[in-house]
Amino acid sequence: MERLLTGGSRDSAKRRVPLLLTALVVATGVAAGCGGRVVVDHGAATDTAVPAVVGPPGGALVLAGGGAIGPEIMGRFLELAGGRNAPIVLIPTANAVDGGNYDADTGLGLLRAAGARNITVLHAATRYDANSDEFVEAIRGAAGVWFLGGRQWRLVDAYLNTRVHEELNRLLARGGVIGGSSAGASIQASFLIRGAKAGNHIVVDRDYQEGFGFLKDVAVDQHLLARGRQDDLVDVIAERPHLLGIGLDEGTAIVVRGDTFEVIGASKVAVYQARLEGGEVKASYRFLEPGDRYDMRARTPLD
Repeated sequence: MERLLTGGSRDSAKRRVPLLLTALVVATGVAAGCGGRVVVDHGAATDTAVPAVVGPPGGALVLAGGGAIGPEIMGRFLELAGGRNAPIVLIPTANAVDGGNYDADTGLGLLRAAGARNITVLHAATRYDANSDEFVEAIRGAAGVWFLGGRQWRLVDAYLNTRVHEELNRLLARGGVIGGSSAGASIQASFLIRGAKAGNHIVVDRDYQEGFGFLKDVAVDQHLLARGRQDDLVDVIAERPHLLGIGLDEGTAIVVRGDTFEVIGASKVAVYQARLEGGEVKASYRFLEPGDRYDMRARTPLD
């Protein structure tokens, strides 16, 4: 069974809607709250400021780095949602181009290939839609929600601090799962990466820095190695030492339960940390492989 709930026409799944490692790198700059020279060290580092809670207290998250999403990723998402008959909501809003089309076909294909039989496509053309009873009911009845990739700002404009956003948090609280790829992964963190309307080459935008906050004090980047982005979070974390950075390569995901995550998929995940030493901020990252587990609160890998 598939349903379509959109703020525009419903002629097809692609439809017309209204707009809606260890190398040493030394950099100079001013870190927030500490000033002076910023030293970026890609060796091991130990963090000193750890948030009380990072991941959702209930439910699970699946964050994928874009590119080809393998069956192990979508299969895990569907398993966490409760299996083939679980009600799934697919949200393609991030790829809704100006004045035109959104494409749900890729997501529908991935979910169908994983065995999903009960899918609702949900797209809000306006925040009015995202606050409507019809859209809220779709989330209330879901066991899992998957966000397709595209541009992060479209998800912010449509859903941040709306009733849909509230229901997403309630879905996690009742044990559901929220997943997403590329923009659909970055939006799940509290600090938003590549949210600029001007282009995703801008790592941090002045006007788009708030994500949905399912992961607290975290920033998530994607397409990490495929697009040569592995150093892009270094300055972000050095300037904001309270944040934990997570970089996801294509075809790779993390599965979050509580404050820990497991790496699954085909490639690598990088984690970025910062520490203060005598007025200097040292930011570092390390790579994790499929099968590795990581404690985000303690900021350390798990055996």
